[in-house]
Amino acid sequence: MSFPLASIAVYSSVVFGVFSNTQRLLSQLRHGDTSHAPVLADVALASMVAGFVSVGIGTPVDLVKIRLQMQTQPYITANNKLKPTVTGFPMYRGPIHCFRTVLQKEGIAGIYRGVGAMLLRDVPGYCLYFIPYTFFCGWITPDGCISPNPSSVWLAGGIAGVISWGTATPMDVVKSRLQADGVYLNKYKGILDCILQSYQNEGLKVFFRGITVNAVRGFPMSSAMFLGYELSLKAMKRDQTETNP
Repeated sequence: MSFPLASIAVYSSVVFGVFSNTQRLLSQLRHGDTSHAPVLADVALASMVAGFVSVGIGTPVDLVKIRLQMQTQPYITANNKLKPTVTGFPMYRGPIHCFRTVLQKEGIAGIYRGVGAMLLRDVPGYCLYFIPYTFFCGWITPDGCISPNPSSVWLAGGIAGVISWGTATPMDVVKSRLQADGVYLNKYKGILDCILQSYQNEGLKVFFRGITVNAVRGFPMSSAMFLGYELSLKAMKRDQTETNP
């Protein structure tokens, strides 16, 4: 439990930091003022940059989480039940051991297994995360307000989370299958092969497995993240104002 919580905290901090700083840089380049309100193109570009950076950090983290989950479950195919290890002796002793084992056995390619699918999930996923948030936040915030109030941030962030996670679910399914592949046997040759095999064996509905859970989970999680993000920005701006009156 501690590993997923810690990884989410670091992962989210990096993504929001990259998004914010990229926006500021684009505003400086375009308008000569980092505080200038970003246009849609700037938000989209900053979202894409955040998505690319998130893949570099998130792919190994997701791989470790999935491998640790997989070792507690048997693999079933053609009515044959294969257990990963002898009972009482898991393959991995923890996140660090899992990372080291995969790196030793499969190399860097193993650590970044599923990176292509994660790119296809996160780059458009973060565009559908930050753009709806910016739109809804501006729409909900009353005219004349310099910055959105907490209730507007909470609602806009929640809606953005539902949209992002709902649309990212199909590629998230593919990414998870590719990262789980190799624990027992190598079943998929790549993204397209994984999509075709999954569709042939389980139908179109397999790509939307867990979409309800993702959407429901996405609302409170994203609301909290955006609220923390906006409050942190306000606090930093206030400190800068007090330091440089």
